[in-house]
Amino acid sequence: MKITVDFEECLKDSPRFRATIEEVEGDVCELESKLDKLVKLCIGMIDAGKAYNAANKQFVSGIRELAQQSTKDEVIESSLTKFAESLQEMINYHTILFDQAQRSIKIQLQTFVKDDIRKFKEAKKQFDKVSEEKEAALIKNAQAPRNKQHEVEEATNILTATRKCFRHIVLDYVLQINVLQSKRRSEILKSMLSFMYAHLTFFHQGYDLFSELQPLMKLLGGQLDQLVVDAAKEKRDMEQKHSTIQQKAALQEVTQPRSLPDCRNFCAWRSTSDFSNDDTKLEYNVDADNGIAMEGYLFKRASNAFKTWNRRWFSIQNNQLVYQKKFKDNPTVVVEDLRLCTVKHCEDVERRFCFEVVSPTKSCMMQADSEKLRQAWIKAVQNSIATAFRDKGDEGEKLDRKSSTSTGSLDSGGEPKERSLKGESALQKVLAIPGNTCCCDCGQPDPRWASINLGITLCIQCSGIHRSLGVHFSKVRSLTLDTWEPELLKLMCELGNGVINQIYEARREELGARKPQPGDPRHEVEAYIKAKYVDRRFVRRPSDEELRNKVVSLSKQEKRLSSSSEHLPPRPPPPTPKLRPVKSADSGIQNSADGSREMLANTPSNNSLTDADAAETPPMAMPATLPPPSPCKAVVFYEPKEYSSGLQLYWAACARSLPDMSEALAHGAEVNWVNTEDDKRTPLIMAVQGGSLVTCEFLLQNAANVNQQDAQGRGPLHHATMLGHTGQVCLFLKRGANQNAADIDEKTPLTIAVDAANADIVTLLRLAKMNEEMREAEGPYSQSGDETYQDIFQDFTHMASNDPDKLNRYQQYDPQRP
Repeated sequence: MKITVDFEECLKDSPRFRATIEEVEGDVCELESKLDKLVKLCIGMIDAGKAYNAANKQFVSGIRELAQQSTKDEVIESSLTKFAESLQEMINYHTILFDQAQRSIKIQLQTFVKDDIRKFKEAKKQFDKVSEEKEAALIKNAQAPRNKQHEVEEATNILTATRKCFRHIVLDYVLQINVLQSKRRSEILKSMLSFMYAHLTFFHQGYDLFSELQPLMKLLGGQLDQLVVDAAKEKRDMEQKHSTIQQKAALQEVTQPRSLPDCRNFCAWRSTSDFSNDDTKLEYNVDADNGIAMEGYLFKRASNAFKTWNRRWFSIQNNQLVYQKKFKDNPTVVVEDLRLCTVKHCEDVERRFCFEVVSPTKSCMMQADSEKLRQAWIKAVQNSIATAFRDKGDEGEKLDRKSSTSTGSLDSGGEPKERSLKGESALQKVLAIPGNTCCCDCGQPDPRWASINLGITLCIQCSGIHRSLGVHFSKVRSLTLDTWEPELLKLMCELGNGVINQIYEARREELGARKPQPGDPRHEVEAYIKAKYVDRRFVRRPSDEELRNKVVSLSKQEKRLSSSSEHLPPRPPPPTPKLRPVKSADSGIQNSADGSREMLANTPSNNSLTDADAAETPPMAMPATLPPPSPCKAVVFYEPKEYSSGLQLYWAACARSLPDMSEALAHGAEVNWVNTEDDKRTPLIMAVQGGSLVTCEFLLQNAANVNQQDAQGRGPLHHATMLGHTGQVCLFLKRGANQNAADIDEKTPLTIAVDAANADIVTLLRLAKMNEEMREAEGPYSQSGDETYQDIFQDFTHMASNDPDKLNRYQQYDPQRP
C-alpha cells in the first residue's frame, strides 16, 4: 500500500499529519521485516540449489562411469553419454539461474534495505529529535512570565529557531518518505521481474535442449521395444542350449563313468559323433579361426628343486606350445617350435595321465585330466609337427621366428577469496585483444564467456559446449559474473582468439571444413568444437625439421632473456649429451668456460649432415667430467637425442612464449613432460626459471603438477624460492604447492628462503603454514582460513602482476653461502 504525505500538511504539524507519519513508520517497519525474510528465504533457496546441483553432478558422474563401463555396447555407451551431457548442461543452466537469483533478489533487495530504508530511519531519528525540541520550546515559551522581558525574548528566539529547524527537517523527512514509497514499488518489481525472466530463460533453454534430445529418445524408445523382444528370444535360445548341453553331459557320464573329460579341450576339434570313444574320428583343426589348434587345462611340473605341479591353461598356436596363468597374462612359451621336439607317454612317474614334450634344450612334463585327454594332446602335438613339415612354403619364415629360450614369452601382438577484477573491467580488457570481440568458434559478436586454459572468448552456446568437454579440455568462466585474478587476466591478454585459431584451425580450409556461424544448430557447432579441440583435426603437425628449428629458435630467445636477466637460477650439470657431428666451425657449437659445449645464439637453423659428411667428420668428444656448477650458471641448450612437442613446450616455457606453448599442447605435448637429459626438469620448472608469472599460470591452468620434482628433489616452489621470485612463490602456494617437501639436501623452501634472508618469501611461507594449521584446527569444512593471510596474499598477488619490480629486492639463493 502506497501512503503519500502532503508537504503542506507537514508544516501544520496537525494530528492528521502525525497519524499519517505513524502509519508510514509502521508500514516501513513491516516492509523491512518482510524484505529481510524474503532475502533469508532466497539465501536458503540458493544454498539448497547448490546442494542439489552438487548431488546432481555426482549422479551425472555415475552415468558417465556407467557409460565408460559399457564401452562394448555402443548403444548404451552413446546414449548414456548423450544423456549425461544433456543433464550436465541442465546443471549449468541451474547454476546460472541461482546466480541470477542471488543478484536479483538477495543483492538488489539487500541494497534497498541497507541504503533507502537506512536513510529513512536516520531521517526519522532527526524528526523525532527536532519534534521533542519544538515541544520543549513551546512549553518554555508558554511558561515565560510577562514581567521578565529577557526570559520572554529568550523563549521567543528559541521557539523561532526551533520552528525553522523543524520545518527544514520535517520537509526532508516527508521527502524521504515519499521517495521511499515511490522507490519501493520499482525496486520490488524490478527484482522479481528479473528473477522471473531468469526462470523464463532457464525453462526456455531446458526446452530447447530436450527438444534436440527428443528425436534420440524417440529412436531409443523404438529400439527398446525391439531390444525387449530380442532379449526374450536370446533367453529362450540360451535355455534351449543349456538343456542340450545338460543332456550331452548326462550321456557322457553314462558312457564314461570313470573319466570326465573337460569339454573345453575339444573346442578346436571336429568330430562326426559327439564324445565318441573312437579317437580316429577326431580331426585336428590346424586352420582354426583364432589360430589356436587346441587349448585346455593341464598340470605342469615345475623345473625347480621341489618339482611342484601347477594347473595352467595350455594352447597350441603358431607351431608353439604356450601356457597362461591368467587370461590377461602374456603367454609363456614352453616349446618355441614343435618341429624341433618330440612327445611321449610317461609311465614312470607317480601321477596318472602324464606325457612329456622334449626339445633339444629342455623337456616339459604335463598331466591331463583323463587318458582320453592325454591321447588328444599327444595327437595334437604330433599333428602339429607333421603339419609344420608339410608346409614347405612357410618353413623358413617360421624357423626365423625362433628366439632365445631364455625369453620365455610369446609375441602375441600385445594390447594395446581475492581482490580481483570483475564485470566490465575484465570484459573490456579481454575484448580489447584483436579477434576477441567475436566468439572464437562460431563468430557470434559480443561474447561474455571465456575459456581460461585456452585463452579465448566464447558466446553462451559455445561456452555450454566447452563445459561439456570437461575441464581437461576447456575451463569456462564468465567475463561479467566471475572474479578475475590479475595473473589470469594477463594470461587471457597474451593469447586471444586470433592466436589460438591460427593453431587449432591451421588446416581447416585445407580440409574443406565449414566453420559454424551464429544461429547454426547446436549439434553442428558441438561436432565442430569437438573436432577442433578434442580430436584436434585441424591442427597442422610440424615436420621434424620444422620442430627442430622451432626448438632451437626458442632456445635462442631464452638465451637472450637469460643474458639480460639479473637473477639466473642455479643449474646442476646436465648429463653428458650425445651431440650430432658438425662439419664446419660455423656450426654453432663451441667450448664454454666450464668445459661443456654450448650452442651459440647464431646457430644455423639447419646443421644436419649428409651421410658423406658424417663419414668424414668424427663425432665430437665430450669431457668425462664437468666442474661443479656455479649458482649463477646460465641456461645451456644441448642438442637433444630427439625433438618432440614436449621439448618445444619445455623451451617455450623458459622463453615465456605463450603462443608457442599453446602450439606445443595442441600438438600433443604432455604438460608434465620430463626432460631426462636436463635433471628431469619440467616445463613448469623452466617457466619459473624464465621468471614469468603468466607462463606459470598458463601451465597450472592446463593441469601442470605444482609438486613435480626434478632429479635434485626440487619442485617449482623450491626453484622460485631459490631465485627469489616472490610472485611465483605466492602463486604456487595458492595453487596447493607442498611447502614441506625437502630436496635431496633435506632443504625445504622455507629453509632456503631463511638462508637467502628473503623476508618476503619467508613471510609468505610462514603465513601459509600458519593458515594451514588454522584450517586444520577449525575442522574439515573450513576453507577460508585467516583473513590476514588472505589480505597479504592479495597484496603480493597484485604487486607481482602490476608492479613486479617492487618484489625483485633480493639476490638469489647461494648454496655455498656460510
